[in-house]
Amino acid sequence: MQYRPLGNTDLTLSALTLGTMTWGEQNTEKEAHAQIDMALDAGINCLDAAEMYPVPPKADTQGRTEAFIGSWLANKQQRDRIILATKITGPGDSFHYLRNGTRLNREQIMAAADASLKRLQTDYIDLYQIHWPERQTNFFGKLGYRHQPDEQVVPIEETLRACEELVSSGKVRHIGISNETPWGCMNTCDSAKYITCPEWFRSRIRTTY
Repeated sequence: MQYRPLGNTDLTLSALTLGTMTWGEQNTEKEAHAQIDMALDAGINCLDAAEMYPVPPKADTQGRTEAFIGSWLANKQQRDRIILATKITGPGDSFHYLRNGTRLNREQIMAAADASLKRLQTDYIDLYQIHWPERQTNFFGKLGYRHQPDEQVVPIEETLRACEELVSSGKVRHIGISNETPWGCMNTCDSAKYITCPEWFRSRIRTTY
C-alpha cells in the first residue's frame, strides 16, 4: 500500500480509502466490521463516512453507517489505527429529518459534530468535511444551474468560525470541503485568512472529491 501526506497536516493516508456509504442499507453491521478488518489487513488506514449515510438517505436508516463504525471501534479498541473522516450534510429539502433542516450555521455544525461523535463512539474526528456547500451549485451532476442573487445562505465565514471552534475544542483535527466548485474552494481558503483564529488553522482547509 502506498501512503501520502494530507497536504501539510500531520496525517498520512493510504492511497486507497474505505468508503462506507452502503453500510446500514446494503451491508449489515457484521459485514461492515469484516470490511474494516479486511481493509486494515490490506494497509488501508482511512475510513470515509457521513452523517447522512447510508444511501439512499432515509430517516429510518440515517446514522447507521457511523454507528457501525462506532461499534467496531468500541469492540476493537484500535482507534489509533484509523484515520476517521466524516461529513456534515449541507442544505437540502429531502433532509428535513436531520436537525430540523440542514444549514451550515454554528448551531447546526455543533449539533451535527456532537451527534457524529456519539455514533462513532470516539472523542475526535480526524477530518470533518462540509458535504456540499450552503449555496446552490451543480453538485452531484445537477445541470442547469442559475445564479440566484437573492439566495439567503449562511456565509462561508460563519461556517469556518464554527469549524474553528471544533478544532480548538479538540473534537476535530482537520477541516475539509467536499463536492465544491473551484470558486467555492478559492473563497473558502480566502475567507479563512480573515478569520480571527490561530495561524495554524488557516493551513488546515482541505478539499476532497
